[in-house]
Amino acid sequence: MSRKVIRTNIAYDTQRHSFYVTFRTKPENGGPTQRTTRCYHSLELAIQALDSHDARRILAKGGKGIREVTLGQWLSYWLHQMVQPCRTASTMHGYTMIVRNHLAPALGHIHLRDLTAAQIQDYLNEKSTEGLCPNTVRKHHGVLHAALEQARRRELVERNVADQAVPPASSQPEHHFYDSETMNKLFSILAGTSMEPVVKLAGYLGLRRSEICALKWSSVDRENKIITISEARTAVNGRSVDKGTKNNSSARRLGYRGLADMEELMDRLWQQRQEEIARMGPDYVDQGYVVCHSGGQPYQADYLSNRLQRVLKKTELPYVTLHGLRHSFTSIAHSCNVPLYSISRALGHSNTNTTTQVYMHLFDETHLTVVQEVGRAIDCGTE
Repeated sequence: MSRKVIRTNIAYDTQRHSFYVTFRTKPENGGPTQRTTRCYHSLELAIQALDSHDARRILAKGGKGIREVTLGQWLSYWLHQMVQPCRTASTMHGYTMIVRNHLAPALGHIHLRDLTAAQIQDYLNEKSTEGLCPNTVRKHHGVLHAALEQARRRELVERNVADQAVPPASSQPEHHFYDSETMNKLFSILAGTSMEPVVKLAGYLGLRRSEICALKWSSVDRENKIITISEARTAVNGRSVDKGTKNNSSARRLGYRGLADMEELMDRLWQQRQEEIARMGPDYVDQGYVVCHSGGQPYQADYLSNRLQRVLKKTELPYVTLHGLRHSFTSIAHSCNVPLYSISRALGHSNTNTTTQVYMHLFDETHLTVVQEVGRAIDCGTE
């Protein structure tokens, strides 16, 4: 016998190194209980699937049995029934990792109705003590709060006890960005390399790295010199996924007419693509990406980030990330007195409040300038 029982309804196959879950369902019209068995590659996935099934069975039955639903069962049910149908794959993956690796092991055994604010607070404090950064702990609190809020709306609990738990204060990450002179040096160093279009799309247009990886020629109006940002390419559990932009405002049109460097770059990339297609024939995998490997295969965001760091280590330029080049775009626009609203639209933010919050370290300088100008005016008035 190669299967060993791990816990009720979960067995481990020592030969296939897989976990088998037995799902038991009682037909609504009576009759014998139906059994279904499914295979999972990890114990965490097996437990999550079983918890979701058990929660769905208990909730469907209703009555006093609802009191027996554990937080772990509810979290699994919430992920599969409420998050997965309406969120992107990357969001679902992020939530699942928080639940599977942190929330469920620590709090999953507690009955949903017995969970207290003190237990949540102890959890948040413990995660902070373990060394998780404040913003990560805040994400854990956010996921738990959202799940409990759905439970409250379904009247499974009287109140959302996560409201009484206090997550750590958010921390401001250290920002690295270039001024226009340093940016120009970076462009010169990477001229003619495969990284040139990557840094110029980030520096000239303020694109996110996921937007650079997803950009296709079908979104480039070469005649009118307009690039439409409508997709993003991210990695979910090691697999690349094309999805819509971060939000509705992230879908935007950016014109580059009159920017000679960008005009020349886009024309050159198009010509190189045509020549490569002609040379490679059917071996060229034409998926329409603007920035891609030789042969047409698209890049992954982490690959581009790592390549940039390897390049920078060979130069005397200061440290910066691909996202830091987006910061640089914002900084340079701000130094040129471009209105905040225009910067926000170009970045694809939902409103100027988002821009201000993200780039407060840049816009704080504006307040100093305003004070100085008012002071000069007043001083002049006293002369």
